[in-house]
Amino acid sequence: MLPRVVITGLGVISPNGMGKAAFCQGILTGTSGVKRISRFDPADLPVHIAGEIPDFDELAWVDPRERKHVSRVVPLAVAASAEAIHDAGLDPAAMSMEEKREIGVILGTGGGAQEFSEEQYRLWHSGHVKQVSLFCIPSGTMGTIPSEVSMRFGFRGYSHVITTGCTSSTDAIGYAYQHIQAGVQPMFLVGGVDAPITPGIIKGYSLLRALTASWNHAPERASRPFSADRDGFVLAEGSWMFIVEDYHHARVRGARIYAEIAGYASTCEAFHRVRMSDSPEEPARAITEALEEARLSAEDIHYVNLHGTSTEMNDRVETRALKLALGAHAGKIPMSGLKSQIGHTQGACGAASLAATLVAMEHGKIPPTINLDVPDPECDLDYVPDVGRRAQIEHAICNCVGFGSKNSALILRQTA
Repeated sequence: MLPRVVITGLGVISPNGMGKAAFCQGILTGTSGVKRISRFDPADLPVHIAGEIPDFDELAWVDPRERKHVSRVVPLAVAASAEAIHDAGLDPAAMSMEEKREIGVILGTGGGAQEFSEEQYRLWHSGHVKQVSLFCIPSGTMGTIPSEVSMRFGFRGYSHVITTGCTSSTDAIGYAYQHIQAGVQPMFLVGGVDAPITPGIIKGYSLLRALTASWNHAPERASRPFSADRDGFVLAEGSWMFIVEDYHHARVRGARIYAEIAGYASTCEAFHRVRMSDSPEEPARAITEALEEARLSAEDIHYVNLHGTSTEMNDRVETRALKLALGAHAGKIPMSGLKSQIGHTQGACGAASLAATLVAMEHGKIPPTINLDVPDPECDLDYVPDVGRRAQIEHAICNCVGFGSKNSALILRQTA
């Protein structure tokens, strides 16, 4: 029998709450974290809003002399990691070298340091060459992000990055789960981080017609998954990190356990670099295979945290996929879309989904899908609109789909 894998630490830097306590309160009360962009003047852009975290103090987590040499994702990841480590009852400063070698770092990110590279090009092409970072090349790559986290805490196990589009952090958590099951390492610091709020990225997504430009006047109303009047997603940033470890390892050290990861699966429909297929077959297969690994049926599921981007096709196909995977029971399961509250955090969205599901399981309350004002006849599941709902959750699904035809799902189990 494979080792059980459990979650023992949680750290959050989110548009609707910095720290797990604020995030918990925000999502359970349906608080929107979407606002007008303040980091730069968006007036000349078609989109003026995002799930931004304007009060996040980067210099509390990165030396001021080093800030110009790293992307915003680094302080975001370090801050969420520090909370997750503390929440798990770990103290890196007191660890032996052998203990630090048993802790790996796996980060999921979509754009990674894309924000940093855009700024370096801006400086170069605007004639400010002397302001370009000495580390513009290494700090502009994906691989240095987990290295920055590993160096900050001295962890000497795996230090890897997973980048698979929107499913990046779901897959990172799945990889950590599989490596613990395989006996490679007993513990991982794992999660997701992205900081894609830049003029260039907004312009690029606007070319794809992926972002909503209809709600600049009312940012908190903009992210509208499953509502018939949805017309695109809201770009967002944030970081959600976890300590994931072998169940026996957690019990020996007396750790508090949030939940067990009971299953993980990922598929690819091999259809298009951006657009989803209209068929729900492959996203449904990811859910079905994850359920099979967890040895659960549709009737065992009490909650689903949805991908729910607010794009017309994604929401429709995801609804079909849940119906295909869960059959007649799909209509009886409460589900909700976190992106209605925080926007789309790109490769970090799977980790955000996991964090929201842990909150729901711990508090016995399902966070609502806000802004679901106009029911879409093709999106007809129970999305828990507007107001959260009390529920006992023993088993839950975290669903994720993304660019490149990727589909991934995690199954959580409540532990005694």
